Amino acid sequence: MNCQPWLKALVYKCININHACLLCSDAAEQRYPLCAACEQELPWLDEHCLRCALPLPMAGLICAQCSRRPPAFDQVIAPWHYGFPLDTLISRFKHNSQWPLGRLMAEMLSLNLRHRFQEGLPTPDLLLPVPLARRRLRQRGFNQAGMLGRWLSKALAIECDERLLLRTRETPAQQHLDAKARRRNLRQAFALASAASLKGRHVAVIDDVLTTGATAQAIAHVLRHAGARRIDVYCLARTAKPGQA
Repeated sequence: MNCQPWLKALVYKCININHACLLCSDAAEQRYPLCAACEQELPWLDEHCLRCALPLPMAGLICAQCSRRPPAFDQVIAPWHYGFPLDTLISRFKHNSQWPLGRLMAEMLSLNLRHRFQEGLPTPDLLLPVPLARRRLRQRGFNQAGMLGRWLSKALAIECDERLLLRTRETPAQQHLDAKARRRNLRQAFALASAASLKGRHVAVIDDVLTTGATAQAIAHVLRHAGARRIDVYCLARTAKPGQA
């Protein structure tokens, strides 16, 4: 008689039960490596603009900027606002190559998206990660948006294409630029591969953080020109306006 547990059951137990929380190192006791206490402390984005996900004092509103000048994309989905400790997790993932943190955030984003799909959010046909400039890609060694896109693709069973969206020129880093400078910086910075056809398709752009929305806006214009029917933006976090808590 074979008394050994089924191999897949062993794998499931190893992956889904015996976790240590990646934030506090206590037993996670969840199927992803984050304990319930640390999960509750994450900066969840509850009240936000229905279009660009800008943090707002009340839910169910559209911010003034989106009301005056609707963006080229349809909707931004972001589970969190860019605050502690999520800002630290994203920085460690991007700049210190701590990929397990990125994998954790991608899994939680996929859970958030699946919940929203069940509540009526349209499911996209294609995921398109924001491409990284070649020089920055050489320096960092990986594209964090591409990794998020691959993880989301597997979790959501949606195709991810990292070659369709191209970065056509090198641009300075966006972190220290204001909104107007960001828009100038990204003019004609993106294009589609020559054989790309998006006519009538619903696509979702994947990025880590949405700050002013300049990158998403520039990409959305390119996708609209290529015939995309709907353009959503999926990211980990949305920043507040400067000076806003």
